[in-house]
Amino acid sequence: MTAIFRHVSLSLVLAGGLAFGAFPLTAKAEEVTIRYLASQGGIAPHELADYLGYYRDAGIKLDRIGYAKGGPESLFALASGSVDLGGAATPAVLNSIASGNDFVAAYPSNGVNATVKSTFYVLDDSPIHDIKDLAGKTIAINTLGAHLDYTVREAFHKAGLPETSANLITVPGPQLEQTLRSRQVDVAAIGYWQQTFGGALLKTGGVRPIFTDQDVLGDIAGGFVVLRRDFIAAHPETAAAFVAGAAKASDWANAHPDEARATLADILKARGENPDIAQYWQGFGLRAGAVTEPHDLTFWIDTLERGGKIPQGKLKVADILFDPKTKTAAK
Repeated sequence: MTAIFRHVSLSLVLAGGLAFGAFPLTAKAEEVTIRYLASQGGIAPHELADYLGYYRDAGIKLDRIGYAKGGPESLFALASGSVDLGGAATPAVLNSIASGNDFVAAYPSNGVNATVKSTFYVLDDSPIHDIKDLAGKTIAINTLGAHLDYTVREAFHKAGLPETSANLITVPGPQLEQTLRSRQVDVAAIGYWQQTFGGALLKTGGVRPIFTDQDVLGDIAGGFVVLRRDFIAAHPETAAAFVAGAAKASDWANAHPDEARATLADILKARGENPDIAQYWQGFGLRAGAVTEPHDLTFWIDTLERGGKIPQGKLKVADILFDPKTKTAAK
C-alpha cells in the first residue's frame, strides 16, 4: 500500500528530486468520485487525506469498493475501468505500463527508509541466517510480480545467485504470521505497507529478521498510486488536487505520528478490521513533501531492462510521471 508536487519544470525535477507539499489544493471546480480498492491493515495517503477533509473543497469523493490482495490486482482493476486509481509496487507499475496500459504514476504511496521497511522473518530455530541460505527455501509474500518478489530477485542477484533461487508463494497479510509459525513456509516477508502485521508478529516473539528491503534497495519509494492518462486529461484540476491532498496528508502523518496511529485505528474500526494493530504503524516512509527522486523509478527501469522484462529505452521517467504544475505527464 507512497506525492509529486513540482514547482519547477520536469527537467529540473529529473536533475535532482523535488518536494510538492506547497502545491495548492485547487478550488472546487467539479464533483468527482474516485473509486479504489483498499489494502487490509493499512491506508494510503489519499485515504488519510480524505479522512482529514483535505479533498472537501476540491470536490473529490473517494469511494472504497473493496480490497485488493496486492498491487497487481489493483492495476488489473484500473485497466478494466472498475476503479479510477490503482496502487502497486514500482516494478509492477512499470511492467503494467510497458505492457500497454496508459497509466501515469501520480505520487509515491509509500517509501522504504530506516524506519519503514519490509522485513523477511524466520522462526528463531530456523537454519536460515543470510540471503544465501534462502536458496531452495519457501518464502511467503503478499503477491507475485510486485515489491517483495522483486526485492528477493535483487537480493539473490547481489548475492551472485539466480534470481529465482527461492520458491515464492502468496499469503494474505493477516495470515502471514500463522503460516510462518505453523512452518508451512520457511520465511514470511512483511511488506513495508504491512507494518501493522509485523508489529503483532514481533510482539508474540520467537522470530528473527534475515534481511530488509532497505538492505537491498536503500532508501527508495516503494510504490506509486497511478491514474489513467485519460482520467487526468478529463479531470486535470481534480488530479492535481488529489495528489496535493495526499502529499499534505503524508506530511501531517510525519508531524503527528501518535495522532496518525489513532486515526488509522478509527479507519480500520470503521472498515470492520482490527483497530488494535494500528499501534504498530510507523507511517508512510515518504520524504518530506512526499518527494519523488528520479532514482525511485530509474532503479527499477534499469533492473527490469537488465532482466529482459522490458525493452531497453521503452520507458522514460518524463513520460510516466504526473506533473501537478502542468497537470500532465509529458508523453
